[in-house]
Amino acid sequence: MSWAEQYMAKVTTLTEAVSVVKSGDRIFLSGNAATPELLTNALALRKDELSDVEVVHLLLLGDDPLSKPGMETHFRHNSLFVGPADRAAIMNSTGDYIPVHLSRIPGFFSDGYLPLDIAFVHLSPPDEHGFMSLGVECGASKAAVENAKIVVAQVNDKMPRTLGDVFIHVSRVHKIVECSEPLKTLPVNHEFSDVEKKIGILIAALIEDDATLQLGIGGIPDAVLAQLDGKRNLGIHTEMISDGVVKAIERGIVTNQKKTLHSGKAISTFMLGSSALYEYVDNNPYFEVHPCDYTNHPWIISRNDNMIAINSAIEVDMTGQVCSDSIGTSIYSGFGGQVDFIRGAAASRGGKPIIALPSTAKNGTVSRIVPMLAPGAGVVTSRADVHYVVTEFGVASLHGKNLRQRAEALAAIAHPQFRSEIFDAAHEQFKIRHQYV
Repeated sequence: MSWAEQYMAKVTTLTEAVSVVKSGDRIFLSGNAATPELLTNALALRKDELSDVEVVHLLLLGDDPLSKPGMETHFRHNSLFVGPADRAAIMNSTGDYIPVHLSRIPGFFSDGYLPLDIAFVHLSPPDEHGFMSLGVECGASKAAVENAKIVVAQVNDKMPRTLGDVFIHVSRVHKIVECSEPLKTLPVNHEFSDVEKKIGILIAALIEDDATLQLGIGGIPDAVLAQLDGKRNLGIHTEMISDGVVKAIERGIVTNQKKTLHSGKAISTFMLGSSALYEYVDNNPYFEVHPCDYTNHPWIISRNDNMIAINSAIEVDMTGQVCSDSIGTSIYSGFGGQVDFIRGAAASRGGKPIIALPSTAKNGTVSRIVPMLAPGAGVVTSRADVHYVVTEFGVASLHGKNLRQRAEALAAIAHPQFRSEIFDAAHEQFKIRHQYV
């Protein structure tokens, strides 16, 4: 049977596709803009037939019917990265969270820590050889497809055919549902706050020509990209490709020509942004998408000379401990790839690992540089891993500094209204000789 005949034999209805799920199964959902909403919505309609179905995933976009009130005995999230779709379930303990570095997640499926019964993924249509692309999200999805007993694919003619290590042959899939659905988009930030702009300027000053960048989601990464005029031959090795990256390519700032790994290519594990971004990356050999155990492996990252990793935080204590997955005991997001890239950049020749955050939260009423982390807050990046911390008030260089010196450097970049509090705490704990005036 040809691949085309196999494909047509597997095309079915949504109802039939989700009928493969049984009570007690563990299912994987692809995430980000490749969240398979049609499949999850159809699965939710079967709730009265199912119990104790475990749902494993990274960041999900859109409305999640599986975590709605009344679903608790039917579906339970076991999240590898928490987002708006499942945050309430995690916070009220009707769902679970696994702290894990992004680079380690594919091994959960291949090494038997989380054996998968079923994988729901969102793919592009097949090419002339019968290969479908994971499109805008590879992450842990390729490992899920390779290790699940049953693979159900939502095949969407609006899904870009990205290139790299992203291809799934028709023969590996058991059920196919065809659709023509616009992908979820992320609003493009055309205006930055004064705080974001100041942080962007400070980080841009740390970026030298020929550097390779990792940037994430949000105003600060976009603000950094907007401040790079005049830089030459920058490269991209990152988790996420955004509209800001494409703009930097079009402005001639990002060329990827001086990269020491994958020269001439922008490397990522997912894309998230506008519909124009998705059109731009479609079948574009300038971009390669790889599983996150490759893009996020610290050794792979470190092979890029002058690697600049820019990551965010919820709060940083005066010794340099970074909390970025919880607000106190309440899980807000996840480890993601922060530690992967911080360590990879630290091991890179000429690399710079950067933690960037506004100095305050809640309209300036709460400091994000603190004497100690909130009770129950998790340390995602240890103080031994932190090199640079940047707020709108400056850059604290912590690498090689003792605890007293760190406290002084971090107090100096806190918001002025909170500096005396941090200096007082540092004086009490480390007996520093002066206090903030």
